[in-house]
Amino acid sequence: MSVALFLGLLLMTIPGPPLDASEARPRRELLVTDFTSGSTDLGWYVQNDNVMGGRSQGGFKMGPGGLIFAGSTNTNGGGFSSIRTQPFQLDLSSYDGIQLDVKGDGRRYTWELQTNARWRGRPISYWADFPTRQGERSTVQVPFSSFVPQFRGYKLDGPELDPREIREMALYIYDKQDGPFELRLDSVRAYSAEAP
Repeated sequence: MSVALFLGLLLMTIPGPPLDASEARPRRELLVTDFTSGSTDLGWYVQNDNVMGGRSQGGFKMGPGGLIFAGSTNTNGGGFSSIRTQPFQLDLSSYDGIQLDVKGDGRRYTWELQTNARWRGRPISYWADFPTRQGERSTVQVPFSSFVPQFRGYKLDGPELDPREIREMALYIYDKQDGPFELRLDSVRAYSAEAP
């Protein structure tokens, strides 16, 4: 069994101590999931803007070797659709960011991370946008340094993202445009800018 597969299987072990990604330091990348039967199931679920009275629609389905996130956004309301993971524990302090293998539609998407960070006692999230190209596959690297703390859509001055404390991940479309969207997500990895 490969180190990456072993670490992936340990990822969802709850309760227990956080996974220490430093064990994977000889590798430049750490596979979080690639949506295959041997990959970790992160328990993805849908959260659209109807939670705040919006009219967007979205969902996902698993295809051969990937996840397809699709629907239609409506800015007459919240204007977003998202898919989220169930809570887990992951230490990515040995890495520099998140790497996504995608096939896009030309729209802009947002990757979200959550930690145990709080603002006025309430949980906050960290957002980073990334572009896609219509009908093209691409590998997108989102450095941890580009994630901005947010609370209910409002940017905060801090705290900074602590990659030792990753608790949830999410994929959003929230580009303030109306209309259909479709993004194929083939894998999620942590990456290092340089091999150690």
